[in-house]
Amino acid sequence: MISIRDVHKSFGPVEVLKGITFDVAKGEVVCIIGPSGAGTSTLLRLINALVPFERGSIRVEGQEGRDPKLDKLALRRKVGMVFQQYNLLPHRTVRQNVMMAPIHVLGLPRAEVEETARRLLAKVRLSGKEHAYPGELSGGQQQRVAIARSLAMSPDIMLFDEVTAALDPETKKGVLVTIRELADEGMTCMLVTHEMGFAREVANHVYFTDHGVIVEHGSPAQFFRAPRDARTRAFLDQVL
Repeated sequence: MISIRDVHKSFGPVEVLKGITFDVAKGEVVCIIGPSGAGTSTLLRLINALVPFERGSIRVEGQEGRDPKLDKLALRRKVGMVFQQYNLLPHRTVRQNVMMAPIHVLGLPRAEVEETARRLLAKVRLSGKEHAYPGELSGGQQQRVAIARSLAMSPDIMLFDEVTAALDPETKKGVLVTIRELADEGMTCMLVTHEMGFAREVANHVYFTDHGVIVEHGSPAQFFRAPRDARTRAFLDQVL
């Protein structure tokens, strides 16, 4: 579903991605880990065409990310993205936040969208919060609203960019459970995460990046039990 080939990305004189190559198959869960500044979040933004890149190729379900004729809106209907910050509209209720894009972007009937919002909020265990405002929710609850909002667009792929980084241990559990359920249902997922235990449990494949390159990759069993590269071992020694 995602094919990445020799992707380079710079911000001014700083090259943050230096030739990234890998694939994500339908139904796979891929976790990308690495130290801060390794370019992992940038990579997710490139996949969703939020920022351009200089060299290489990113194809999402056959659409080339550098194609000048790329329909970015159509791409983002297929690729949902959830960020570290929830980005909910504070003056809209939970239900309104989930319903806005399907109504105003996809043009779906309100009655259909209301039913979808109800179902998705139940899915993320927020039934009864439909009429609450974001400021009345915990951080973990707000992040689950953000996930429901993205799912309301019926994406084929979900990207998660350090979605638990701003949460305390008590509230992040509900978010991780929600993502695990999506993975169990067969949703294709890419996660940039510092949750090593979660990556070990849910990923089909783990990539470790540092200084803009993929240092090592493998199955969770191989990656966490017997890392081959010294940089990988040093990183895991710090975070495990």
